[in-house]
Amino acid sequence: MNGRLNLFQSAMLHWRDLAPYNAVHVARIDEPLDRDRLQQAIDATLAAYGVAGFELDRASERFTYHGGAMRAAIDMISAGDDAEATLAAEIEARLNADYPVTGRYEPWKFFAIEMTNAFHLGVGYDHVVAAGDSISVLLLRIVIRYRAGAESARFAPPDLYPATYGPILRKRRRELLGGLIRGLPRLPAMIASLRRAFRPQFPYGDHQANGFALVRVSPERATAMRRAAKAWGITRNDLMLALTMRMLSEPAAGRHAARRRRELAVASIVNIRGDCGDEAADAFGQFLSSFLVTHPVPPTVGLETLARELGERTARMKRDKLYLLTLPAMAIGGRVVRSIAPGDRARFYRKSYPVWGGMTPLDVDLLWASAGGQGPPPDYTRGVSTGPHTPLVVAMTSAAGGLNIGLTYRTAAWNRSDIAKMTAVLTAGIAELPP
Repeated sequence: MNGRLNLFQSAMLHWRDLAPYNAVHVARIDEPLDRDRLQQAIDATLAAYGVAGFELDRASERFTYHGGAMRAAIDMISAGDDAEATLAAEIEARLNADYPVTGRYEPWKFFAIEMTNAFHLGVGYDHVVAAGDSISVLLLRIVIRYRAGAESARFAPPDLYPATYGPILRKRRRELLGGLIRGLPRLPAMIASLRRAFRPQFPYGDHQANGFALVRVSPERATAMRRAAKAWGITRNDLMLALTMRMLSEPAAGRHAARRRRELAVASIVNIRGDCGDEAADAFGQFLSSFLVTHPVPPTVGLETLARELGERTARMKRDKLYLLTLPAMAIGGRVVRSIAPGDRARFYRKSYPVWGGMTPLDVDLLWASAGGQGPPPDYTRGVSTGPHTPLVVAMTSAAGGLNIGLTYRTAAWNRSDIAKMTAVLTAGIAELPP
């Protein structure tokens, strides 16, 4: 095998031992669907990338791409009377799709949802293979090739076998060591925050199935979010974390009566490609870590106050690179998981990492230029599996000037009625921001 999975990918392997761990990306193309042209665009882009013939060795956690030509399977779907409902249902189905545990297989499942004079081009994929930024550039290049034709869509193939975190981070050890040294004394406090975190509840069973809901934020409201974040001295990601905590506050209301675990914990995924140096700049794969924030979220707290307090914590995480501490923690956790019987692993995850939600941001408007796109970027939607310890994942995608928020939820934790109430809280919070 030519490549080795990094720590985050290795963790995903353990998660998908319990249930599918996938992601779905969808780009809207405002042109009529030409099936032959779409087939050619997908096949040519995959061949140029060299990603055909993926093979995974589960035991050694190594992989290879055999490359060559391929004809991708594309499911053609009619949008019917409700294109949004069809899109959400298709994303949900792809999130729950199975992939082989090991061996040779194609980790992509393409689909096209045909509408009048437009269509959604989507790909569901085994999340072990790559992170959202890599997949987004791949899908955007398919869009570019479909729009412009093969001759005008040329790009250098990416590095398919980037080094794992150890060799890359060692090259920048002087820069990163200071942050890690500053961060290590805070590790006990970070662990203590988990002991104060209220554990998620699963009233509808113990299964791992995913549901999906989509919230679209208009360009005007997305601009209002940016303005509010700037006025409050925080990032829009901080604001989204605060909105997520408010959305989760009522479902987690039992924490107010708890003796010790009285706080809400939410995780944020961090793209560490920039920390990994120039070698990772154009690589295809995963460069991810995460950090955790906790807060009691009292019923009387205002959105601005909550967002500012969370912003102070995330700023410290970023300044001192505390998100890098997650990587050795994942290495230790991986060793522990191997010693636990498969039937007990889901309970271990929930007890050791009591997180109610995770947030994963992606700026497609920014990636559009790096993919070689010209003109306005396409509308873009994502969904990401929940995993064994986080019952809600918020995929925040900046696209076409607006914001699409994909909410993947564990159906053992919430039903569709519960999610409708939660999304109403989310949209109300966005609506209350000044223009």
